[in-house]
Parts: sequence; C-alpha cells; structure tokens
Amino acid sequence: MTKFLLAVHVLAAIVAVGPVTVAASMFPPAARRALAEPGEVRAAGTVRLLHRICRVYAVVGAAVPVFGFATARQMGVLGDAWLIASVVLTALAAVVLGVLVLPGQERLIEAVDGESSGEVTRAASVRLAMVTGVFNLLWATVTVLMIVRPGSTTGA
Repeated sequence: MTKFLLAVHVLAAIVAVGPVTVAASMFPPAARRALAEPGEVRAAGTVRLLHRICRVYAVVGAAVPVFGFATARQMGVLGDAWLIASVVLTALAAVVLGVLVLPGQERLIEAVDGESSGEVTRAASVRLAMVTGVFNLLWATVTVLMIVRPGSTTGA
C-alpha cells in the first residue's frame, strides 16, 4: 500500500504542481507582451489560458498533500523534521499562490482587457515574476526534501 500511495503522491505532484509552476512562470512575460500590444487577441488569449491553467491545477494540486500525508502515515514518518519542514513549505507555497500569484495574474488580465481602473505597469509584471519565482523555489525545496529526506536511514 505504501508504494501505491507514494506513486500516486509523486504522480499527483508531477501532473498538478508541474503545470502550475511552468504556466505561472510563463505568465509575466506573456502579460508584458499583451500589455505592449493592446488589442492583440492572441496575446490576451495566451494570458487568460495561462491563468486558467494555474487556477485549475492549483485545485488539482490539493491531492498532492492529501496523498503525501497518507504516504507519510503509512511509512511512520509523520514526526520527522524533513516532513514537517516540507509541510510548512508546502503550506507557504499554497499561500503564495493563492494570495499573491493568482490575484496578481487577475490584475494583469484586467489591465490586458482594459478593465483596470489604475495603471498596471511593467513593474507589476516584474513583481509577479518575483513572487512566482519564490513560489517555484518553495516547491523546488520541498522536492529536494522529499528526495534527500535528511536523517533518513534508507540511505537515499
């Protein structure tokens, strides 16, 4: 059962978190292009598509910690420091995505669509790129912790 849970956890991470990290990273430059070319339908469509990918896969990504906890319980490592650190970093990544990345994307989409009341500048897309980088760095750190598992006696 442990191998099954671990396989589902890893597959969920690849299938759900991977697209969010890639689409979120692609969003700021796509938004800059769309803002530079007002009325360009294709550029605006790309920005909306990348945001939709981020939103949908963020919801699907909830399966990752669910199967992660089930796997950790099965392995008897719920109290291990590497797992606790991973849980904290995962929660932080979720907050960054939900509070900073997705709303930042929505503001830029409003600007691309001409619905923004305030001026959204290149600086907003640069800030979004930075926040997205932090989100991706958090996930990369969690991935390393999951592989290396400091203090593990498995020799991995």
